[in-house]
Amino acid sequence: MFKKVDRQAVRKRKQLSIRNKISGTAERPRLSVYRSNSNIFAQIIDDVNGVTLVSASTIDKELKANVANGGNLEAAKMVGKAIAERAAAKGIKTIVFDRSGYTYTGRVSALAEAAREAGLQF
Repeated sequence: MFKKVDRQAVRKRKQLSIRNKISGTAERPRLSVYRSNSNIFAQIIDDVNGVTLVSASTIDKELKANVANGGNLEAAKMVGKAIAERAAAKGIKTIVFDRSGYTYTGRVSALAEAAREAGLQF
């Protein structure tokens, strides 16, 4: 009998595998991405101290006014640009990218490319 694939469980397994390999430090923090159907979120995290240094999402007041739909490519690009600008304001230039088990296409890659164009190195 055919068993339905639990995509969320597959993503969680990939996410744990990725997190075992990468970690954010104070010198090179981790950019973590989470996407839902209607929004996208990004955080820059120092895993050594367990602190979120910078965050941006489509539900932020500054971005929500400019975004009609938080679940599309344009919104992901705006979040990527915003996270890079906020990181630059805190003095963060290089990061480690954590795609959180998502494939590097669509909104995840759009966010990463926008962050690169705005000055983050990874």
